[in-house]
Amino acid sequence: MSEKHHAGPFDIGVTAWPGGSLDAPTLAEQGRVAQSLGFHSYWLPESHFAGRSALPSPLTLLAVVAAHTEDLKLGTTSYLLPIRQALQAAEEVAVLDQLSGGRLILGLGRGMAGDTFHAYGIEARSKRQRFAANLDIMRRAWRGDILDGTEDAVLAPLPHQRPHPPLWVAAFGPLALAQAGGLGLPYLASPMETPTELAHNYKLHAEAVKEAGHASPEDVPIMRTVFACEDRALCHRVGEALADRLPPAFKRDGVSIDDWAILGGANHVAEQLALLREQLGTTLIIGGGRLPALDPAAVYSSLESLARIRESMKQD
Repeated sequence: MSEKHHAGPFDIGVTAWPGGSLDAPTLAEQGRVAQSLGFHSYWLPESHFAGRSALPSPLTLLAVVAAHTEDLKLGTTSYLLPIRQALQAAEEVAVLDQLSGGRLILGLGRGMAGDTFHAYGIEARSKRQRFAANLDIMRRAWRGDILDGTEDAVLAPLPHQRPHPPLWVAAFGPLALAQAGGLGLPYLASPMETPTELAHNYKLHAEAVKEAGHASPEDVPIMRTVFACEDRALCHRVGEALADRLPPAFKRDGVSIDDWAILGGANHVAEQLALLREQLGTTLIIGGGRLPALDPAAVYSSLESLARIRESMKQD
């Protein structure tokens, strides 16, 4: 990673953190904490058929957070388009954007779990085509175009943000990166790739953006597993738990936990985040990730440290 970027706009958001089931009171409290600490945004992924850890309806869950916060932005890291009916998805996105007063950032995904596609009766090999087709329908609906097959029907309500909330694309692999770049949309980087892998991915994405004739996206968001803690033994235990829970698709020879997770004292975390900003031009770090269950005091202490790091980096 030899290329350096001039420091530009920068901020830090957070994903849902461990602390029990994601019921309405828990979500509301996490949103209030994220807002009180000054974080840019609060993010939820999407997952299906995973027991208590499943998050099948992130927009519904974010509506709870919207009702208990005022200026905190709300994001999805992987709203799965291939499994959805496009117009219904467009309506649900518009409703949440209106409900939140225009605070939604829609991170889009294609999905990786074969069981999910099978359960929904969708061929996994068609996911990119379905993603593109659904997104096209949704964008036209959000513009207020007359809906296909009707004489004068238009989507209502339209999103608060015009023509729609910011769209980012979670991508893993060259085909997904090419699709994101071909659409001219920002690439939302995975939390489990090394800085070297990320630099390569951004190069592929930039090439696809240029080839499609789009301007380079201003947003450069990166998800990162972050835990700020001065207790080295606890950081080590967190690292071991993360390594044990790493999905098979992300297990690579020669890659250690320190290559993709940021675990350590506040100074170490600040240095690693600054490096991502300098080397990749990162504009938003979405911190958190697949952390194991932790003592609530340790979680809050990490969040406080990350909030202080955010303030310091925004002033640089």
